[in-house]
Amino acid sequence: MKKKSFPYQHGFSPIEQDRLRRQARFAEQTLYRDINFSDCKNVLEVGCGVGAQTEILLRRFPCIKTQSIDLNKKQLSAAKQHLDQFKEFKGRYKLSKMNAVNLEFESNSFDGAFLCWVLEHIPSPEKVLAEIRRVLKPGGVIYLTEVMNHTFFLDPYSPNVWKLWMAFNDYQYDNGGDPFIGAKLGNLLTAQGYKDIQTNVKTWHFDNRLPSKRKEYIEFWAELLLSAKDQLLEAGVVTEEIVEGAQRELKNVAFDPNAVFYDSIMQASARVY
Repeated sequence: MKKKSFPYQHGFSPIEQDRLRRQARFAEQTLYRDINFSDCKNVLEVGCGVGAQTEILLRRFPCIKTQSIDLNKKQLSAAKQHLDQFKEFKGRYKLSKMNAVNLEFESNSFDGAFLCWVLEHIPSPEKVLAEIRRVLKPGGVIYLTEVMNHTFFLDPYSPNVWKLWMAFNDYQYDNGGDPFIGAKLGNLLTAQGYKDIQTNVKTWHFDNRLPSKRKEYIEFWAELLLSAKDQLLEAGVVTEEIVEGAQRELKNVAFDPNAVFYDSIMQASARVY
């Protein structure tokens, strides 16, 4: 039985907030290759967190203004502190504490919407998409990027990594999130009446052909996984032995001359008419 609210498994510490900014820049070229807000003026960003994606949106699309919302005051405070560093962004963004299932905007307020790693943390993604559809103008575009955690593969086989990874996914799912939601985006958008729906699988696959890139991505992914260890330990779903074993295995795999890293995410786009 799913719970009504989801405890964010990565936490809200300054270390985690910094990791989110680095993660956004790390994956930027892959995530934004097919995103185009050039014809938009007002973009709604749902789940802005620490402003990491907000920064990229404002930098890549200098003609847009963003209305960025989040439920967590700590994240919004960190986002303001981060974005205030960029003088060129002044007057182009607004940060608000708001629940995405009940948006405090009038209908037809935006010509674009952006969500990245958000729906996986929301118990009722269909309600969020319905609200976004309401506030988008006719012709408005939405871009969503989400996880497909079932696609992850790492070789050599690392038993503690797999135990930690399964606990990570089970914890998220059992508490109202969905670590597999990326594969469902087409159905979710269709059910809410969106049109021109496109889905695009983006894959990171590294082996002996690009050893330095492989090491870089394994270390990046390891940091993401281990960022949840405190919450998983506190919940009692993993042991210290599993966490310590996973840390050793990830370090060994990163330097293994025959390692394989594979992971996919889903990006979807759609319009409102």
